[in-house]
Amino acid sequence: MLCRPTITGLENVPTSGGFIVASNHLSFLDSVLIQGIFPRPVSFFAKAEYFTQPGVRGRGMRFFFESFGSVPVDRDKQSGAVEALFGLTSIIRAGHGVGIYPEGTRSRDGRLYRGKNGVGWLALATGAPVIPVGLRGTQRLQPPDKNTIRPASFEMHVGAPLQFEHLGERHPLPVRRDATAQIMDAIAGLSGQERVETYNSRPTDPSLTEGADG
Repeated sequence: MLCRPTITGLENVPTSGGFIVASNHLSFLDSVLIQGIFPRPVSFFAKAEYFTQPGVRGRGMRFFFESFGSVPVDRDKQSGAVEALFGLTSIIRAGHGVGIYPEGTRSRDGRLYRGKNGVGWLALATGAPVIPVGLRGTQRLQPPDKNTIRPASFEMHVGAPLQFEHLGERHPLPVRRDATAQIMDAIAGLSGQERVETYNSRPTDPSLTEGADG
């Protein structure tokens, strides 16, 4: 109510069955905004340490992320990321929605980076429709290097579903890359961001990594 967001395309969200939300990533709050605004629940990755911290604060964080259906992932281990992707397939096959940020981490300069192939793998492995999302201005709510949140206008544009062939978990890499490229093109059309043909990377300064990147 305070931010008065501009939201378009929610009619593109399937009314039943599993689906994949693929979005650009500008703010720690992006997952919460998508989960709060979408007409159906969406499960996102969340850093594993959010589920394991001790004390009252740790229990509160775990309750918060579990209440949104977040999937814990150890981002420092390749095997953890792979296991998390398989976890998302189970959610999709159960008829629910999952969310993924193909860039892998938040954009700190506002540009749209090259998508990693996990989103293409997920689409081809499950055959679920991919719902592209373009977020604009969410970094004003909470900049990547800040802990404070402030009201600000933002936009969420939900695109038409992208449907890919259901090839199962084992499929050729070129097909996966092509699916990922199509998804990133759709996100770019909705977000209006400048494109970058390199992968994004997380900052090395621990003070800049407190948010939940997907």
